Amino acid sequence: MREFFRSKGFKFLLALIAFLVGIMIYAVTKGGYSVSGKSVINTISKPFRMISNSISMKLENTAERVAEAEEIYQENQSLKDEVNRLKEELTEYESLKTENEELRMLIGIKKAHPDLTTSRFCKVLGYVTNDPFKSFTINVGKADGIQPDCPVATAEGIVGITLEVSEHVTTVRSILSPDLSIAVCSTENEKDAGIIEGSIKSAGDELTNLIHLPTDNTLKKNDLLITDGSSGLFPKGYSVGTVKSVGMDSNGISARAVIKPCVDVTNLESVFVITDFTGKRGVS
Repeated sequence: MREFFRSKGFKFLLALIAFLVGIMIYAVTKGGYSVSGKSVINTISKPFRMISNSISMKLENTAERVAEAEEIYQENQSLKDEVNRLKEELTEYESLKTENEELRMLIGIKKAHPDLTTSRFCKVLGYVTNDPFKSFTINVGKADGIQPDCPVATAEGIVGITLEVSEHVTTVRSILSPDLSIAVCSTENEKDAGIIEGSIKSAGDELTNLIHLPTDNTLKKNDLLITDGSSGLFPKGYSVGTVKSVGMDSNGISARAVIKPCVDVTNLESVFVITDFTGKRGVS
């Protein structure tokens, strides 16, 4: 407390009071009228009231700004909620749109290949780590009627065959693998036939190979190759790939061709499984 009485602030306050009292005394002596104690107090306290009113107004303004800020915050929260709701609706719409498109494609496939029995379109969950031949997993399994050695395809063409099947997930061996062989022929000439088989070299370029091709073949660039159905593993007449180049095999006995698959198996999002078809191995 002693420090307060010795402080500059206290001294300034005393000086201000003395100044105000001096003004009052001067006014009384010069004006010839008396001043009541209440008037003295009012006069002395007037500067403080002015300061207090100023502070009060500032506080009121601050309170109004805080209230406005709270209102703006609530409006922003409402807008964020509305944006999130619209995003959810858009996601649902896109999902329904995709399902409708997939159903439309399946109907088209059934019209072109009435002997096929297929699963629904299923989601590609991901590719097998460190597999250069791009094996991948899908979200269907035994519970959906899937078995090993079932062809896997899109509307554009064959992409592989089921390999390992669990209750709800299946691993698919892709068309780029050397462990998958597909008997095919040209749509231009059925005699231009051979076996599609992958290799480590061609897989790196996202291509595969046609081997055991007759040397007198008439294949040319961009000819379409389809399954010939002779193996019983794949339905007849389903697209596989197009010819990129033709040449002689290293054995000098047969020809071979480099094939570009109809489907980019390195960038799949959804596929379907062909569970049954005419000529299937073990099915009459």
